[in-house]
Amino acid sequence: MAATPIAVITGASSGIGAATARQLAAAGYRVVLTARRKDRIEALAAGINEAGHQATAYALDVTDRAAVDEFASAFRTLAVLVNNAGGALGADPVASGDPADWRQMYETNVIGTLNVTQALLPALTESGDGTVVILSSTAGLSTYEGGGGYVAAKHGEHVLAETLRLEIVGTPVRVIEVAPGMVKTEEFATTRFRGDTEKAAKVYAGVDAPLTADDVADTITWAVTRPSHVNIDLLVVRPRAQASNSKVHRTA
Repeated sequence: MAATPIAVITGASSGIGAATARQLAAAGYRVVLTARRKDRIEALAAGINEAGHQATAYALDVTDRAAVDEFASAFRTLAVLVNNAGGALGADPVASGDPADWRQMYETNVIGTLNVTQALLPALTESGDGTVVILSSTAGLSTYEGGGGYVAAKHGEHVLAETLRLEIVGTPVRVIEVAPGMVKTEEFATTRFRGDTEKAAKVYAGVDAPLTADDVADTITWAVTRPSHVNIDLLVVRPRAQASNSKVHRTA
């Protein structure tokens, strides 16, 4: 009997990461959930297991390379890696943005993705049919005012995906990039505005049906479960109300 394929999801404690873990588990993967908040991923893993699927939780900070290497040493083969850990901080213009925020966003979104991908690439290759998913953003494809630091980080993540695909072509590993637009989750905007729920709510004010975490997770799961020879290089997904990063239809 073939072994159950394993999928690692970073940033799985909430939002898109948690939704992706649930959907990949339902699709037949044994999911390994990583995030800094151990209690959150342990609760999620318990729920997935109670639903009759397979999940394990592992507390991990993707910016800690030594911890990432220790985590990766447990895997001889791996089917899927979903690089979801990331996030935005602040919405200040370039002229007054805090360099510490820019540095933290780059460390998490870019270096974190680099750390985990480098550490697990041998196991993905050893599987004979591996998939790396990089969850970037439409911010990685075009800019908008007040988003300089996040846009810079997501552009870096987009280029990482594009370059990796060039460098490992011919190996049994696909590189898939999923770039969501406006997604309303319980934490993304609130974290960006450091707990200011009023500012966070204004991001989605008047927008008819922004994307949900489940929408993005469904997109990731669809891309991962295509036949092995099919590579979804870049999939941009936005709500119908959003035409671009700066063009969003809002009701009165």
